[in-house]
Amino acid sequence: MDFNEYQKIAKGTADYPVLGKSFVYPALGLAGEAGEVAEKIKKIMRNNDGEVSEEAKLELTKELGDVLWYIAQISTELGVSLDDVVKTNIEKLKSRKERGVIRSQGDNR
Repeated sequence: MDFNEYQKIAKGTADYPVLGKSFVYPALGLAGEAGEVAEKIKKIMRNNDGEVSEEAKLELTKELGDVLWYIAQISTELGVSLDDVVKTNIEKLKSRKERGVIRSQGDNR
C-alpha cells in the first residue's frame, strides 16, 4: 500500500464534527495520539529499562498507526496528498543534510 492509497482508505473511516471542513479536530487527535506513543515509551523506559517486548512493540505499532491516521486526515482536510507530505519532508531533510544544518535550530534552516 502506498501513502495516497492509505490516505484514501483512512478518509473513508473518518467520522468527526465538521468532517471535510476543518483540520482542528484531527490536529487535536494527533496531539493526543502522539502523547499516547510518548506515554508507552516512557513506561517501557520506567518498567523495562528500555527493553521493548513484542507486546510493547505491537502496542506502539497500533499507536503509531493512529498517529498516521490523524496525519492523513489533516492532510486530507488541507487538500494535500500524503505522498506530497512525505516527498516534501524528505526533500527538506536531504537539503538540510547537504547543507550541514540537520543539527541546527529553526524551521527554515
